[in-house]
Amino acid sequence: MLFDLKDHIRSIKDFPKQGIMFRDITTLLKNPVAVNYTLDRLLEYSTGKNITKVVGIESRGFIFGSLLANKLDAGFVPARKPGKLPAETVSASYELEYGADKIEIHKDAINKNDRVLLHDDLLATGGTAKAACEVIEKLNGKIILLSFIIELTFLNGIRKLNGFDVRSIIKYDSED
Repeated sequence: MLFDLKDHIRSIKDFPKQGIMFRDITTLLKNPVAVNYTLDRLLEYSTGKNITKVVGIESRGFIFGSLLANKLDAGFVPARKPGKLPAETVSASYELEYGADKIEIHKDAINKNDRVLLHDDLLATGGTAKAACEVIEKLNGKIILLSFIIELTFLNGIRKLNGFDVRSIIKYDSED
């Protein structure tokens, strides 16, 4: 079956601010065929890699991250912004175009030598994913794969993730 997942992504101009073309997966999520297609593509990247934990980045990374964890018989770990997780956390900072932020994971969420798949819906500049990788490595997890539904290749986020196996289903080469 010929299936173009881009047909299920809504593009919203000037969101969350002027000059940004937001790639919205909520239109994908309301279509079960598109969800299953997306999950199947993500599973193709990760099957046979003996993943023991899937880390999903807040918040849209939780959706397919938890589905992947279930299908891979792995644990799911949320990576969140500061103050959102109730127990002791480990964090790493990353730069934004308008300041800095942090990503946190519970200190007891990843065990030494866990084989980790990091998932988020979108790879843009790579800052959030890189910070999440730093936290996973602080917790002695072994990062096996980074998966994304969408990659904005023109922002070169993959450069920050050098040395990791990075996969994405859809690539946008410009804001248009």
